[in-house]
Amino acid sequence: MTTTLPILSLLETRVLGVLAEKQRTVPDSYPMTLNSLVSGCNQKSSRDPVIEASESEVQVALDGLRTLSLIVETSGGRATRYGHNIERVLHIPTQSTALLAMLMLRGPQTAGELRINCERLHKFADISSVESFLVELTEREAGALVMELPRQPGSRENRWVHLLSGVPVIDESVATAAASAAPSGDVTVGEIAALKANVAKLEAEVSELRTKMGKLCAELGVSI
Repeated sequence: MTTTLPILSLLETRVLGVLAEKQRTVPDSYPMTLNSLVSGCNQKSSRDPVIEASESEVQVALDGLRTLSLIVETSGGRATRYGHNIERVLHIPTQSTALLAMLMLRGPQTAGELRINCERLHKFADISSVESFLVELTEREAGALVMELPRQPGSRENRWVHLLSGVPVIDESVATAAASAAPSGDVTVGEIAALKANVAKLEAEVSELRTKMGKLCAELGVSI
């Protein structure tokens, strides 16, 4: 599916996020029953915003997602079970699905927060890796699935938000204040992580050179 998806409701994105989350965190219970989906949607922890959806409301959301092929049903046993079809429909890797799931479940987050919150779904090597997948989602040929929000006053990192429910309304006054408050040359956490990685690499190379130099001097009978 390469066409742009219609705007999804909050509950529809919550259902998708729960399915993607539980697939990784409780694989024995996946695909999920309607009852377990309702519980996941109404979960009090790790959810923003917290909602109170009824069984019938979740069923309506499932019906809407099924028409878009974003979920699949499996029958058998005493209850119908549901699984997500995000990767196949949106043509994205599992790493991107993990990021989208966290944005759908917890709202706007920085790349650093996403790396921590995605830990049980996918372990990203570093913040730069998270940022790389986020950029891919913004440059998706069929349409961006995430966007970077203006930096909030006092914050060193920009937050990211998913676009499955449409482009969020941005408070222009906050965006202007953030732009004026941000000092030029401000360094992000991702840039710091990259610098640390480069320093570690250089230190390893220097250590290796010292070892080789020591062996060479020993063979030549020369002291350093």
